[in-house]
Amino acid sequence: MNLVGWRIFKNNNPVADYQMARSALDETSLSGAFVRTASVFRNFISRDPNSQFPAEPGRYHLYISYACPWASRCLAYLKIKGLEKAISFTSVKPIWERTKESDEHMGWVFPASDTELAGAEPDPLNGAKSIRELYELASTNYTGKYTVPVLWDKRLKTIVSNESAEIIRMFNTEFNDIAENAALDLYPPHLQSQIDQTNEWIYNKINNGVYKCGFARKQEPYDEAVKQLYEALDKCEEILSKQRYLCGNTLSEADIRLFVTIIRFDEVYAVHFKCNKKLIREYPNLFNYTKEIFQVPGMSSTVNIDHIKRHYYGSHPSINPFGIIPSGPAIDFSSPHDRDRFSI
Repeated sequence: MNLVGWRIFKNNNPVADYQMARSALDETSLSGAFVRTASVFRNFISRDPNSQFPAEPGRYHLYISYACPWASRCLAYLKIKGLEKAISFTSVKPIWERTKESDEHMGWVFPASDTELAGAEPDPLNGAKSIRELYELASTNYTGKYTVPVLWDKRLKTIVSNESAEIIRMFNTEFNDIAENAALDLYPPHLQSQIDQTNEWIYNKINNGVYKCGFARKQEPYDEAVKQLYEALDKCEEILSKQRYLCGNTLSEADIRLFVTIIRFDEVYAVHFKCNKKLIREYPNLFNYTKEIFQVPGMSSTVNIDHIKRHYYGSHPSINPFGIIPSGPAIDFSSPHDRDRFSI
C-alpha cells in the first residue's frame, strides 16, 4: 500500500496533505524529509510449473528506464545472468512527460517511434503511451505511483511485480533452467545473512540516501541525510580497501545494488542532489571497484549516461527549473582498474 500523510507540492509550494504520492517528487513528509513509499505489485515468478507465474521462456517482459537505478539493477541481472532470450525488455524515454491529457501527472512515457530517441522504444505489447497505462491495464482502480521497473506477464496481461528488490531475486534463481549463465549466484546461501545486512545500510544511506539529500525541502533533513550518506561511502571505501567486493571476494547482489547508485553519483547526484562533499572518483577503492563492475560482461550495456543525465536534470523542475544538463564530467569507466590485486 502507498502510505498517507505526505505533503503534495505544486510549483514548489505545498497544496495538500494526506494524499497518495504519484511520483518521487510527491514523497515529502510533513517534516520536509523525503520518504519513499512502498511498491504495490508483489507477485513472484517461480520455477514451480504449477505456480500462478511459472518461469517460462518468452512469457515475461521487463519495462525499464535506463535512467532509473531501481530498473537498471533488474536489467543488470537480466544481462549478467544471460536471460535476454528468455525475457524481453523495453526502455521508456528518459524525461518525464504528461501521461494523460486529463490531468497534470508527469511520468514515464514511450516514444512514438523507434527513431525518436536512441535507446527508447514504443511499447511492443500493449501499444501503451505511458507506464501509467500499464498500471491502469493491470488494475482499473489503481492509485499510487507509476514506477519502473514493471515486470509484465504477456499471457495474463498484468503486472507481476514492480518491486526491483524482488525481481532481481527471481532473475537470480527462478530462471536457471533457461539462463545462459545459470552458475552465477549473486545471493548464495552462505552469504545471504551478510548480504541482507549490507543491503539494509546501503539502501537506507546510499541508494535512497541520495534521494533524501536531493528531495529534502528543509535544511535539517538534508544535513542528516548527507551526513549518513558520507558515513556510508566512507564505510564502503574502508571495506573495499581490504577485500574485492562488499561481502568478500565474491561478486554479490549487494555490489549490484550499490553500483547502480555510484555509477550515477559524479554525473548527477553530486550536482543535482547536492551530494558534493566528496566525489566517487576521489575514493580510490570505490572508484576502481565501480570500474570493475562496469566491466563485468553485460554490465556496460545497462548504463546509458545520456538517458541518466537527461532524466534527472530534465524531469525535476523544482530542483532544476531550466532543465540545463551539465556537460561533464564524462568519466571513462572502461579504463583499467586495480581490483585484481585481490584474489577471487
